[in-house]
Amino acid sequence: MKIGLVSPYDYGYPGGVIAHISDLSHGLVKAGHQVKIIAPMSDPNPDIEETFIRLGRSFPIPSGGSIARVSLSVWLKPHIRRLLSEEQFDILHIHEPLAPFLPLVILRLSDSVNIGTFHAFHGSSKLHWASKYLLENTAQMLDGRIAVSEPAMRYASRDFPGEYKIIPNGIDFQRFNKSQIPIPEFQDGKLNILFLGRLEKRKGLKYLLESFSDIKWEYPNTRLIVVGIGNEDKTAHRIIAERHIEDVIMVGASSYSDIPRYYHSADIYCSPATGGESFGIVLLEAMASGKPVIATNIDGYSSVMTNRKEGILVEPENPTSIKMALQEMIGDSKLREDFAKNGLKTAARYDWANVTKDIIEYYEYHLERKRNGATD
Repeated sequence: MKIGLVSPYDYGYPGGVIAHISDLSHGLVKAGHQVKIIAPMSDPNPDIEETFIRLGRSFPIPSGGSIARVSLSVWLKPHIRRLLSEEQFDILHIHEPLAPFLPLVILRLSDSVNIGTFHAFHGSSKLHWASKYLLENTAQMLDGRIAVSEPAMRYASRDFPGEYKIIPNGIDFQRFNKSQIPIPEFQDGKLNILFLGRLEKRKGLKYLLESFSDIKWEYPNTRLIVVGIGNEDKTAHRIIAERHIEDVIMVGASSYSDIPRYYHSADIYCSPATGGESFGIVLLEAMASGKPVIATNIDGYSSVMTNRKEGILVEPENPTSIKMALQEMIGDSKLREDFAKNGLKTAARYDWANVTKDIIEYYEYHLERKRNGATD
């Protein structure tokens, strides 16, 4: 099959949807299919995949507590029409297919089998509002609809009812599971708690910092490692200064190759997100790395993790709840080991090899339907 993977988001900025598309493209190529990635990009990157096709620049738009960098280049329509005519894709797999504007234009011009994957899950989204009220009929142009989780399906079907297939996000299990060299500076005998993710308000870092300020007094031989970039680092530094918290290391951005090393440098992984997560990729990466997890009991996280199986689910926006989970794990190495063993089994089920197989089967099903002239 010849497959086009479409993203509304700037391919030069890291994020869950971009990582999903990149990993899926590798899996599809490995399975013998031809793949092109179509997305906006503001700053051309010479190291990007050879299969990447740049369509327009992106502009930042607030969305669900985060910033979505999407293309508003509606004038690209002639170029898109020409591209689709030249490429003759069998499948156009459009991620966040109702986000403005690139997916919407491609969907309206496409003669291919159109598959949409819905990733988002937030209570409020300007992108979702725009897609619903400006171009609500476009959803009917999708031949197949994938949601990455039950929460994502509920969110999408609320305004765009239809039949959805749940196929979860995947992870490169071997990348995180294989032996890694830990970051040397963190191998001094202290117990390391890791936060890894974008520093945005909804990621809840401030609640972890508040709980760690108490934990540090009770367990002096602990350290909090924060990996990621974003505006919330100003809030983090303020809390650290006000509470005089020691052993909080603000790493900033990490290279792609070093991310697994940070997981392998940790003893506990903690994600205190407050909501808006459709899936728990970072939880699965930590599990694949053999680490016990503390995470908030929100829909996207509880869909991949069971309380007291792979770790502990805590109340959102509750530093005391996080503190109690940390106390229990820090004080019981056997419990951490048991959680880690269970997490490895859970994470293995989400390996991209398994997820890609399910997506290919979904493509083939809808290609066959089109060949047979199915219209419903």
